[in-house]
This record gives sequence, structure tokens and C-alpha cells, in this order.
Amino acid sequence: MISSIKRLWRDRRGNTLAIAGAALPLVLGSAGLASDTIQWTLWKRQIQRAADSAAYAGVYAIASGKSVGSCNNLTNPTYADPVAYDLKKNNLTGIATWCGLTNPPTVGSYTADSNAVRVVLEIQKKLAFSGLFMNAAPTIRGISTATIVPSGDYCVISLENQAVTGIDATGSTDVDLGCGMITNSTSMSAAVATGSSDVGASPVAAVGGIPASTHWHTGTVLQPFTLAQADPFAGVTAPPATDFPSGACPSVTVNPNTSASLTAGCYSSLNLKGNVTLGSGTYIIDGGSFSTGAQANVSCSGCTIVLTNRSSSATATIGGVDMNGGADVDMTAPSSGTYKGILIYQDRRATADNSQKVNGNSSSSLQGALYFPRADLTFNGTTGMQTNCLQIVSKRVTFTGNSAVSNVCPANSGSSSFKGSKIRLVE
Repeated sequence: MISSIKRLWRDRRGNTLAIAGAALPLVLGSAGLASDTIQWTLWKRQIQRAADSAAYAGVYAIASGKSVGSCNNLTNPTYADPVAYDLKKNNLTGIATWCGLTNPPTVGSYTADSNAVRVVLEIQKKLAFSGLFMNAAPTIRGISTATIVPSGDYCVISLENQAVTGIDATGSTDVDLGCGMITNSTSMSAAVATGSSDVGASPVAAVGGIPASTHWHTGTVLQPFTLAQADPFAGVTAPPATDFPSGACPSVTVNPNTSASLTAGCYSSLNLKGNVTLGSGTYIIDGGSFSTGAQANVSCSGCTIVLTNRSSSATATIGGVDMNGGADVDMTAPSSGTYKGILIYQDRRATADNSQKVNGNSSSSLQGALYFPRADLTFNGTTGMQTNCLQIVSKRVTFTGNSAVSNVCPANSGSSSFKGSKIRLVE
């Protein structure tokens, strides 16, 4: 017996198997814990993504003037509960989820922000390995808070809200805005820079998409899929009928090499080809257009050109603008009154998608807003053109030539940039 035991003690042929057997619980435990960690991390990422998306949905509802609702019913939610509806679509865990919704949040840094939405999601699911040793399944939590934050200062707004390009820098244009651009276009190419253009503007924002391009200056911030920008002049209306004289308004043409001084009032058209000084005030163009010729020298301080029609008909003819690139135009918007900060105002009854053109040479200076809510505006500035406080608000905007627009407005000028906003996760 003793000799048999000694032989067994000296026998090493089974050592590997013995060691493997002893290590097997550790190997299985490590594999089990690794598998559980991966599964837990996946569920955590999925639940956090769902919380982020739901918080976004709640703030988008607020931005649209709708109710956030609740997230009590995640089985058959409707659009009346946008957070719950979003969770129904975007919670990919396949696990019954508890949802908590507060607007504004009751904890955190945004308790006083009525636009802030905080979503808390919780799930419980037994893990395959560690669940064998736990009395209860662990709780996995996703917490997200979103709100509306400033997105930048804009001096160009495209009000186009359909799936077509709203802002287009094309050809060999060299655009240096010194401010931002935004379009309400829902197109995936809402704002584009093509051809051999070179565009400096930041941020560039759109409700739709913004294709990446080497034609955007280095450092340009692109903000696709952002909130629509409201019409900054929505509350400004065309002159009432009482502002028109009883008779027809005169049509004025100033020929090349002649001079004239005009006073504010009503005109059926203004065709300026010579040397013209416009007095301060509002120039109502009744059914006609405003144009400056290649040899024109036009100046005004504190004036607004209003393109409208005395007729109350919704289909009344509304004129346009054709400012020739060879003209020397020095125009400044008023700093007070109904048309404060507006240089050219086109009635909203204008035919949709009509085309307007504003050109300027190196001697031209424009200060104020160009407002064409239903028009396609082509802006062609040249190097040296002074546009240190110019805003453009039109349906669609096309930049050609060398357009240099900065946004440093003189104090008390009546003009200023437009503040934009976007939705962002903040906690």
C-alpha cells in the first residue's frame, strides 16, 4: 500500500488535468462576468440613447408650441405624448422600461428653464451569469436633459421651408460674411457651397442637411437639423391705404448724367440712372419696381424702400428690385420708426419665388436689412463693397461674385444680427 502511494505521488502524468480542473471555476467565472459586462454595457448604451432621443423629442414639442405630455403609457402612445411616442420608436432594448419625465427638471442646473426636459429611464433584467448569485436583477438607468440654447448670430436667413436648397454659394464667389447663415429648408442639401466658391460664415445652420464641402472656410461650424428660424420681420406690415394719396403716384426716371433730389413719399416706380439724393423717410413703390442703373450714384440716410400695392387684393402686383453692379449706391436704413433697420421691404403678397438682384461695386455701401420673404435674392458684391451692417432675409439666397459682409453694426443704427437657437443635451 505504502509503495503504491509513493508511486502515485511520483507520477506527474495527471498534473495538467488537475491544474485545469482547479482553474476551471476561475475561467468560467471570468467568461461569465465578461459576458455579463458586455450585455450590461449594451443595455446601458441603448437605454441612454433612448433617453437622449426622448429628451430631444420633448424639447422639439415645446419649440413647436405643443405639450410635452407624459410618458406613463409606453405601450400605445400618441403624438399628444411626444416623449412616450419617441420611446416607443427608439427604445431598442426590448425590455419593459420605467419612464420619468419632468418639465422643467426638478433637479440639476435647469430647474428654472421652462424649455428643459429631463427624462429618466430604468430597466431591470437578470444577467445570465451573475444573476445566479444575485437576489434581484440590477437596475440600469439612463438620464438625459435637453433644452434650447443659443446657436449663433445670423445676418442671412433663408425662409424657404420646403425640400429645396435655401442658401447657395456658387460659381467663383468669394463670400466672407463675418456672421452666420441659416435656412429653414428641409432638404438634405439645404445650404451648399459648390463650384470654386470660397465661403466664410459661421455658423451655417439648416433645418435639413448641410453637405460637407472643401468650399466652407476652415473653422466654419455646420449645424444641420436645427430649429427653424422665425421671420424676424413678421410683425412689420406694408403701409395702410391711408398712407397713399388719392391720385396715382408718379413714376420717376433719372437719366444718366443728370441730378435729382427726391423726398419720401409714394411713387409708382423709381428708375435711377443718374445722380440721385434720397431724403430720409419711407419710399412707397405702388405696384412698380426700384432700380439703379450702371451709371447711377444714389445716396440716402435713414430711408426705406417699400415695394407694395395700394390694392388690398391678395394677387395685387408687387414690384421688385434690380440694383445694377456698376452703380455707386450709399444707402442707410432708419434707426427708428416702423421700418427701423430695414433698407428694402417687399410686401408678402409678392409672387412666390420671384427673382431679385442686388449688386454693388467697390464704392457701394449698404447698411440695413434686405427683406424679400417670398423672393429668390441673388446678391453679388465686389471686393471693397462696404456692407459692414447688412442683413438678408429672403426665401432663398444665392451668392455670386465677391460678397464681403461683416456684422459689426454701429451703435443705435437700428440694425443688428438675428439670434438663433438649437436643441442640445445639457445634462
